[in-house]
Amino acid sequence: MGWIGVDLFFVLSGFLVSGLLFKEYLRVGQIDPKRFLIRRGFKIYPIYYLFYIPYLIPLLLNDEFSLTGFLADMVFLQNYVLGWGYAYAASWSLAIEEHFYIGLSLFLWLGIKYKKIRLEDTSAPQAGSIPFSRLMIAILILCFCMRLISNLVYPEQMVRNTTMTHLRIDSLIAGVYISYLFYFRYDRLLSNFKKYKVLLLCLALLFLVWTPFIDPIPSFFVKTIGFTMLYISFGIILLYFVLHSRINDRLNFLFGRRTVDVLSKIGYCSYSIYVIHTLINFASYNVYSSLNITYNHYIDFFAATISAILIGMFMTYIVEDYFLRVRNANFPNKA
Repeated sequence: MGWIGVDLFFVLSGFLVSGLLFKEYLRVGQIDPKRFLIRRGFKIYPIYYLFYIPYLIPLLLNDEFSLTGFLADMVFLQNYVLGWGYAYAASWSLAIEEHFYIGLSLFLWLGIKYKKIRLEDTSAPQAGSIPFSRLMIAILILCFCMRLISNLVYPEQMVRNTTMTHLRIDSLIAGVYISYLFYFRYDRLLSNFKKYKVLLLCLALLFLVWTPFIDPIPSFFVKTIGFTMLYISFGIILLYFVLHSRINDRLNFLFGRRTVDVLSKIGYCSYSIYVIHTLINFASYNVYSSLNITYNHYIDFFAATISAILIGMFMTYIVEDYFLRVRNANFPNKA
C-alpha cells in the first residue's frame, strides 16, 4: 500500500503550501505570487535538478537517451507527455506539485486583486465575489467528474489517468480547503471536529482498509472514487494532527518520544528522500545480480530504506539547507 503515500503527500502539501499564502494575506492583506514562486523554486529545484543527474547517467551509458523525455522532465510536463517521469518515474507527482504552486498562487492573487473571491466573512460582501469555500467544493466535484469521464472514454490511458494534473489536483485542493477552514473558520472547524471526531476517524479507517489489496493502475475503482476516498481519509487524519489539543502527548505515549522525534526528522527530509528513493531502490536491487547473491526481498527493503533515509538527510541538511539560507537572505518570508 506504499503507493497511497503520494495522496498523503498531496493533502499535506495542499494544506502547508496554501497556509503560507493565507498567512501572508492575513499579515499584509495581499499575496505576492512572484516572491512565493521564487521561494518555492529555491526549495524544490536545486534538489530536483542536481539529483536528476544520477538518474540520467544510466540512460546515457546505455544509449537510451530521449530528448523529448528529458525536456518533459526539465519543465515538469512529464505527466502529460509521458505519463510517468522519464529518467525519474516518480517525478510525475512533482509535476502536479509545480502546476499546483503556480495555479494556486496566481488564482489567489488575481481573485484578491480583482475582488472575485472572498476569503473572510464580511457584513457587506463585495458584489460579484464568490466565497472561497464554494470554489473549493466546485473544483473537487469538477475534478472527480473529469476523472470519471477520462476513465470511461479513454480506459486504455491507464497511466495518464493516474498522473495527469487535472485528474489528481483534488487531493491538493482538499488540503487547501482544510487550510482555509483552519485559518479563516477555525472556531467552526474545531467545534465540528470535537462533535464528530470519533465518527470521522472511523470513516477515515474505513476508506483506507481496501488499499493493500488493489493494484491502482488498472483499477477503475481506484482511479475514480478511490482517489477521492484517500484524500478524505488523509484530510481527516490531518485534522486530528492540527486540532487535537494533546496530539503530541498521545504520539509520545503510543510510540515513545524518541521514536516520534526520529520520525519527525525523517518527515522533515521527506522531499529529498522521495527524490532519491527510486534510484536507491534500483541500485540496491542490482547489487544482488552484480555480486551473484540470491535476492532477499526483506534485506533489500531494509537496506534500501535506510540508505534512502540517510542520503535524503544529507541532501536536506547540506544541499537544501544551503539554498534555503540563500533564499532567506535574498527573499525573506513576508508571512
